[in-house]
Amino acid sequence: MDYRQAGVDIEAGRSFVEKIRDSVARTHRLGVLGDLGGFGGCFELPTGYRQPVLVSGTDGVGTKLKIAQAANKHDTIGIDLVAMCVNDVLTSGAEPLFFLDYLATGKLEPDQLAEVVKGIADGCQMAGCALLGGETAEMPGFYGVGEYDAAGFCVAIAEKSEMLNGTQVNIGDVVIGLASSGVHSNGYSLVRKIIETKGYNWDDKLEISIDTQDLTLAEAFLTPTQIYVKPVLAALKANFGIHGLAHITGGGLPENLPRCLGEGQAVQIFRDSWQIPALFQWLQSEGEVPELDMFNTFNMGIGMAVVVDPTKAEDAIAYFQSQGFVCDRIGEVIAGERSLSFV
Repeated sequence: MDYRQAGVDIEAGRSFVEKIRDSVARTHRLGVLGDLGGFGGCFELPTGYRQPVLVSGTDGVGTKLKIAQAANKHDTIGIDLVAMCVNDVLTSGAEPLFFLDYLATGKLEPDQLAEVVKGIADGCQMAGCALLGGETAEMPGFYGVGEYDAAGFCVAIAEKSEMLNGTQVNIGDVVIGLASSGVHSNGYSLVRKIIETKGYNWDDKLEISIDTQDLTLAEAFLTPTQIYVKPVLAALKANFGIHGLAHITGGGLPENLPRCLGEGQAVQIFRDSWQIPALFQWLQSEGEVPELDMFNTFNMGIGMAVVVDPTKAEDAIAYFQSQGFVCDRIGEVIAGERSLSFV
């Protein structure tokens, strides 16, 4: 016997590394030391910080991967993987420096996973960070044919005195909602349950609005997660009075928005202040999902919440609109105990 007969193809692994070399190279940024192929990725910390703090985050894509695999569409799932990590560390006001990935599969298909890594590289470029390294594990018998899993890890940097940690938020601050690009990467167990229960196929057309009339269900639900890093970092530097940031992921607005508040603070959300995208309305209708469950599961059209000084709210809204974001004033900070209510 040899390793190949046991299900692990060393040559396929080498072929895969060569296929991703160009994707990794285009994410190169100042600070990267060395090249692909070492035992560890090396990054030199940037100068100019008085008290630099490293902020790290890790995440996966969840069962959205099942849709990518069912549709045999793997070129955007890597963007999701990067987005889930970099948007999280961004909430501290930190700039992402580098990203690493972990891919695991039952049988290594170099072309398939090269598409995933291409998406990871795309996401890294959107976030301005380097794809510093990764690991690919071939685990025969652990995953089914064509299946893989993906996890990511990001490191960012911030000046300690400028980090957002809840202490900057004041009662009376305005909450601005930056639009999501869709379902992002949370709630897909419920999405899949609705699709399967109603008897839809992933290649069925989703004709619920002008924006989706030419999309299949798979295409609509594989829309990659919006990456907010560059416009938000620029807004922080431009002093638009940003006091807090919340990445709206699993648990929706009710769970995530209070996480950026200080002691003795709560947030009040104006339920009718933004238009719930048609895709969420369709899911609610098809699945007969109670509205509260929708808000506790999905982002409902708000991917990032920005807490700002009320005197600078209009300027902040105008700035984000100039960057191509649909955004609205969706709430305000009130006295309370880190909770969220709708009015």
